[in-house]
Order: sequence, then C-alpha cells, then structure tokens
Amino acid sequence: MSAAGAFKMLELILIAIIIFLAIAVYVLYSKLKEEKSSLGELEHEHKSMFVKHGKAWEHFVPFTSDFEKIAGKENFRFIGSPIDGIAFDDDAIKFIEIKTGSSELSGKQKKIKKQVQEKKVEWHELRY
Repeated sequence: MSAAGAFKMLELILIAIIIFLAIAVYVLYSKLKEEKSSLGELEHEHKSMFVKHGKAWEHFVPFTSDFEKIAGKENFRFIGSPIDGIAFDDDAIKFIEIKTGSSELSGKQKKIKKQVQEKKVEWHELRY
C-alpha cells in the first residue's frame, strides 16, 4: 500500500472514530437528560412525601403530652394556613405552628411570628 493510500485509510478510520464518538456523546447526553428528569421527579416526590407527613402530624400533635405543656387540646382550633392553629387558653391566646423534621417557617409565617412578638395584634368587632 502506498503512503497516500495508507494516509487515506488512516483518514477514514479517524473520521469513523469521530463519528462514533459523536454518536456516543449524543447517546450519553440523552441518557443524562433522562436521568436529570427522573431525579427531578424523585426530588419532587420526596419533598411531597415530607409535606404530607407534616400535614398528617399537624392533626395528631394536639394529642401529645408535649402539646399539653403548651396548650390544652380542647382549647386548640386548627386553621391550617398560614399557621396551624390558635389555642384560646385562660392565660393567653397562643399562635401555634407545628413543624416536623428540619422544616422551617415560611416567609409569611416568619412575618406573623414577628407581628405577634411585637404585639401587633388587634381586635375588631363587626356588628350588623
């Protein structure tokens, strides 16, 4: 085989390798996109599971001994949003937010907490 023929053969082999690598990169990129999509769905399901867990606990906590130290369950009124509830005890009106795991107060809940702590609470009576 002549040098020109060998060079042409090497050129064809390199082109074939480049095409193979391009196809491999495309296939791997497509699989990566699929995996990222699956991961996003799993993360959403995981977060949803924790939210559902927390929502379920909100209904059971008033029957625990820890809750009894704060407020009597008979005085607790479940609201759900933006805070879980209010207890109307003889000595105070108590705003109660129940959290599970590492969950944190939302921005709105932090604002409500601050307003209560700053005693920015009002009474309004409407008569018709």
